[in-house]
Amino acid sequence: MFVNGNRLAVLISLALSTSLSWAQAVVSSSEPADILVNLIKINTSNPPGNETQAAQYIKGLLTAEGISSEIFESAGGRGNLVARLKGTGKARPLMLMAHLDVVGVERDKWTVDPFAGIIKDGYIYGRGASDDKGMLAANIAVFLRLHREKVQLDRDIILLAEAGEEGTPKYGIEYMIENHWDKIDCEYVINEGGAIHIQNGAVDYVALATTEKVPRGMTVTAHGSSGHGSIPRPDNPVVHLSAAIAKLGTWQTPMRLNDTTRAYFQKRSQIAEPELKALLANLDSGETQNKLQQKYPTEYSKLRTSIVPTIIKGGFRTNVIPAEAEATLDVRALPDEDISALIEQMNKVVNDPAIEIKRISGNDRPAGVPSRLDTDLYHAMESTAHKMFPQAITLPDMLTGATDSAQLRAKGVQAYGISTPKTDDDARRVHGNDERTSVDGLKTFASYLHDVAIALAGTK
Repeated sequence: MFVNGNRLAVLISLALSTSLSWAQAVVSSSEPADILVNLIKINTSNPPGNETQAAQYIKGLLTAEGISSEIFESAGGRGNLVARLKGTGKARPLMLMAHLDVVGVERDKWTVDPFAGIIKDGYIYGRGASDDKGMLAANIAVFLRLHREKVQLDRDIILLAEAGEEGTPKYGIEYMIENHWDKIDCEYVINEGGAIHIQNGAVDYVALATTEKVPRGMTVTAHGSSGHGSIPRPDNPVVHLSAAIAKLGTWQTPMRLNDTTRAYFQKRSQIAEPELKALLANLDSGETQNKLQQKYPTEYSKLRTSIVPTIIKGGFRTNVIPAEAEATLDVRALPDEDISALIEQMNKVVNDPAIEIKRISGNDRPAGVPSRLDTDLYHAMESTAHKMFPQAITLPDMLTGATDSAQLRAKGVQAYGISTPKTDDDARRVHGNDERTSVDGLKTFASYLHDVAIALAGTK
């Protein structure tokens, strides 16, 4: 797992240190890393969350600096922290946002304690190091730095550390919007998502997430007759379900570009390796789509609504044919997807009257209008990236996953996603084993957010 770990850390450090603005860009202290280590040590696995413990730790940091903050609990232990740096009010606020909760772990699959915040080979290891306590630590460090520098602001800067992002937004962003919107009402949000991508030891692109696919979970149920397992039946639900899942799992849904993905692929092709560049030049080809699915699955997913079977349930004894069998589909829809029409298409693909396809209700994120590419914040993020990483390009991105930016976009907020610098290996560890983030990368990220905040909110 850690082959060439030292060499990779050295390459990243050298690449970043050669940036023209490196001397100004990096936060000189270890504050972002120290905060992240302490956050990792607070186990906020969701369920059950226990985010209030982490919120209280942040509140202590802010109080020590003379910054007031509030914790709003949506339920016992499900705390959301809000703090604010006041500006002149000439423009509406900017919010720095990250979530407190993390997904669970398979402890026996980790090579380190996932809740110890261990620093090894230039990396901080632990659950949440990337998703999303790394961003949270950077946001806090930026907030404290702006306060200490007594930066004159034309906009308030809001710090939001929220609960429940990992599958239970009713405890976090949805609760705050419904009950405390006045505390977080803003024009712009910087949240998780996007990428500062490292390839061969150097940042090659900065992706700003302006929209995202939306989760639209479904069930596929096969109905039939129960009976003795020794007598084959043509209406065996397990057989019908298996056939339906095979068809849906291999169905190549239609490719469709939107403004964000059209710009993304146009710019991505400028720096792509030769094979990917050739594929992106011929997207309409069926052969291209097959190759993208095999070798570049993330790019393939950005082009379409994806349907992925994740759970199958059926039967309770080896000698009994069940009356029903069911599968769960993780459907990630393009923002403008007509779900009723999609289900109709899926039924045509399956072509089996024994099969019923239904939506799973609850916890749907809204399909809001994508954030614009011509706003002051987008330009500030783009220009800051160019100063810090002059060799890299900046491009808009559509996330294949989901974040709480969706609920804010539905409220009319312009929300943009970005994340700590990552290699492809670092990105694969998110929600996986041995999750980590680079110590130097975290410092760089905090400096990036600091400069963006001043460019947007600082008094002109």
